Formats: sequence, C-alpha cells, structure tokens
Amino acid sequence: MNKIAVIVLLILSMMAAGVSGETRKATVVDLETTMGAIKIKLYDDTPKHRDNFVKLVKDGFYNGVLFHRVIKDFMVQTGDPGSKESGNGPLGAGDTGYTIEAEIKYPEHYHKYGAVAAARTGDAFNPERRSSGSQFYIVTGNKYSRVPDTLPANIAEDYKTIGGTPHLDNQYTVFGEVIDGMDVVEKIQNAATDGRDKPLEDIRVIKATVE
Repeated sequence: MNKIAVIVLLILSMMAAGVSGETRKATVVDLETTMGAIKIKLYDDTPKHRDNFVKLVKDGFYNGVLFHRVIKDFMVQTGDPGSKESGNGPLGAGDTGYTIEAEIKYPEHYHKYGAVAAARTGDAFNPERRSSGSQFYIVTGNKYSRVPDTLPANIAEDYKTIGGTPHLDNQYTVFGEVIDGMDVVEKIQNAATDGRDKPLEDIRVIKATVE
C-alpha cells in the first residue's frame, strides 16, 4: 500500500471516529397547555421512557389530557387518557394498558425542582417499580435548609437552592427535566383544587410536539 493510500485511510478513519463521537442532540418535547408553554428535555440514559414518551407525543396521545392531580409544593401530574372527557368522576387510573421497566438512575437523576418523572402504582402491587405507560409528573417541591450529610454535594445544593422532593429519590424513574416554562408549572401548582387534588377549572395539554 503506497503512502497516499495510507494517508487517505487514516483521514477516513479519523472522520468516522469523529462522527461516532458526536454528542447526540437532546430530545425536547413542547407541551402547549391552557396555562402556557412548557419545554421538556428527555434524558438519553432512560431510553425506554424517552422512546415511549416520544411515540405517545407523535401519536397525539397527550393532546387534550388534563393535569388531573395538582399538589402545591409537591408536583403536577398528567397523562390519564380518561381525562380527555372532563366529567367529575375520579381520575388517575387511566393508562396505555402497559407498563415500562424501571430506569431509576439515582444519583444521576433525582427529584429536583423541574424534574419530570413517571408515575406508578405502589410497591405493594408493583415491587419492580415499573412505570405507568403514560402518566408523568413535574416536580415543584420545597427548598430545604438542611439535608442529609450523605447526599452528594450537587444534589444537596440543588435541594437547598432550587428545591425538590428528595423523599421520592430512588423510588420513581426520572426521565427528563423542564428547561423552559417552570413559570407555567408554578401557575398550575397554584390552581385551586378539590378534595381529590383536581383543579376546579380544567387545565389541559392542548398539544404536545417533539422538536
């Protein structure tokens, strides 16, 4: 093999390595709600949840669903397909008919302010902590002046400065975070609710799209 051929092969191999080493562009989902816009970045290291969420968004599954469970200083929850038909009955049991294998990645992902996590049934019925096929929540939580000394420094700092719900860590799959629109989430969490934590006035996802 002559010198020119060797150089060409070396350049091609370097180009291939550069392409394979490129950082994957983050998957971002936009939620247009009756309160405003929320932008969610999905994590690549929870691929089952990411891919399922993207599929449901592209299928229009979330268009029209209510934020059916809203608890101030805790979280706002949506994704029950039965909530598309408003009514006054109990909500929260609707789903896709399947669950998703848990992808709990603590301490990489935790329940900081703005975290997006999958809802699920309790450990007594779901010891594997499999996630709901469609229901998810956005964390608001509280700020903590004191946190356990055992927490990693970055997590402790977040819970002190921006807040969250640390008691949920390592219990539910966190698969994304809000990167824009937490002011809208604040509006939702401050809505008046009934005894079942359902907003008195409907708050809906008008449309969800993948960027």
